Amino acid sequence: MKEVKPIRVKPGMSVRELVEEMERSGVLGAGRVAEASRIVAEMFSDRDYTVFLSMAGPLVPGGLRQVVSDLIDMDLVHAVVTTGANVTHDIMLGMGMPILVGSHRADDRRLWRRGLSRIYDMYVRRVDVEEFERRIWAILDEVPEDVRDGTSIYGLMWEIGSRLPDDSSILKKAYEKGVPVFSPGLLDSMLGMQLWMYSRLKKLVINPLLDFEKFSDLVYEARKAGAIILGGGTPKHHVLYMNTLRGGLDAAVQITTATPEDGSLSGAPLDEAVSWGKVKTDRFVTVHGDATIIFPVVVAAALELCGV
Repeated sequence: MKEVKPIRVKPGMSVRELVEEMERSGVLGAGRVAEASRIVAEMFSDRDYTVFLSMAGPLVPGGLRQVVSDLIDMDLVHAVVTTGANVTHDIMLGMGMPILVGSHRADDRRLWRRGLSRIYDMYVRRVDVEEFERRIWAILDEVPEDVRDGTSIYGLMWEIGSRLPDDSSILKKAYEKGVPVFSPGLLDSMLGMQLWMYSRLKKLVINPLLDFEKFSDLVYEARKAGAIILGGGTPKHHVLYMNTLRGGLDAAVQITTATPEDGSLSGAPLDEAVSWGKVKTDRFVTVHGDATIIFPVVVAAALELCGV
């Protein structure tokens, strides 16, 4: 057995060097962050990997939007699975509507009177929500009616992304790179509500079964399949369950704040996924912590490790 080594921190260290010190320790959260960095570096450096990124929780408004967009741009992520909320916030930011730094100690009744809605310590202006509703209708109007009649969700995301002026947008970069953005819970969001309202007056028919066709093609065609799972919920399950079609993932990293004691999928460690045929190797690790802290560290270290 190896000994636990102390972590040494020195001036001018790179992220990779810091993570290598965590690897010398090899235990607790530090050891898991180091292992996650190695696994992600393997996914990024081995072009046989098809990499699925799942995101749940307010990760786009919470600062990870550019990280994800850059990974798509570098051809390191080949499919994104996320919530309708993250898609909505990506579009709002793409329209120039900012997320404001707030406080989790705020008086929420006072915020309501000021026209602000709170996401923990972030604020969204209701005037921006109203503007989003108006502008998303204008974007949908630009999509040809025959395209709106029976579109997939990922196809609709490409149509919207192609019309956003912001180069940092996940949807825009995904459109440019041909990376599908799957959102199986899309209707559970501000965007979903607007899609329903739009469909009451104009032609809009969404066929989510087409997303299964696209997703299954990616799964079956993957020489190796890897997953980076941020948070839990429907996006996590969608990535894991679809990969049962090929006998499971070859590598996976999960970063979550959820715990396993209540039996929820969000908190389930990846070990549990092995019993379902969702992961088929021992190249996996679950890191407990805030993805807005851990994911950028893992990505930065991985990019250094594989020389990207």
